[in-house]
Amino acid sequence: MPDPAYETALGSSTKDKITLLGQDLAEDVMGSVGFGELAFWLATQRRPSKGETRVFEAVLAALADHGFTPTAIVTRLTYLSAPDSVQGALAAGLLGGGSRFLGVTEDCGRFLHDVLDGAERPTDEAGWDALALETVKTQRAAKKFVPGLGHHVHKDGDPRTRRLFAIADEEGLRGPHLELFAAIGRVHPQVLGKTLPLNGAGVCGAALADLGLPLPLLRGFALLARTAGLIGQLAEELRHPVANDIFLSVDLNNRPVPPDPEP
Repeated sequence: MPDPAYETALGSSTKDKITLLGQDLAEDVMGSVGFGELAFWLATQRRPSKGETRVFEAVLAALADHGFTPTAIVTRLTYLSAPDSVQGALAAGLLGGGSRFLGVTEDCGRFLHDVLDGAERPTDEAGWDALALETVKTQRAAKKFVPGLGHHVHKDGDPRTRRLFAIADEEGLRGPHLELFAAIGRVHPQVLGKTLPLNGAGVCGAALADLGLPLPLLRGFALLARTAGLIGQLAEELRHPVANDIFLSVDLNNRPVPPDPEP
């Protein structure tokens, strides 16, 4: 019986050579290919254009760090508890990437893709607005949120959103997902009766979908970006520790109350 063959176009090694994506890792990749470009290449197995790399890396920058979010706090606290486990601290923060933080990137990309799937693509702004209006009305009737709409801090507009739209426009990469997302931003007040900002995580999802990246991996790219941010959080924790103060502020201010059993 012949030995099984496990095919891969990614990394492979021989005694004196390492190949990656068909390239000589040492000679063709190291020092020549940026990490963002390589991450795109690994996910799609095609080398991105300079414009695609710029948009992709702008997304990574947009999602890297947002201050003392739950993912950052849990990373610092885990490191406080287990300073011998940097990987545990990073993993703790990444495991918190879900529907409220980071996961919106995937949720929005998938949502926009589902709307566009099978729909006739508009050819002008009025057409996009009509599709967006129908989309928001459908979500409202189903009592569901529109992913990527609203932000708890940037209530008058997320600065990342307008910048990413601008970069996509400059590179000629404003595709149907970004067009639909922009239209949702224009028309949703007609349905909701108030104006909400298009948030950065949502526009990142739209941009990644327009780049043709695999929808099931969109959250993975958000986590890739946040890994850099969490390393930064740990580096700052080493220089200016705050995790113990966070821990003590909770521990020393707890208030015992009677048990409250489920009815």
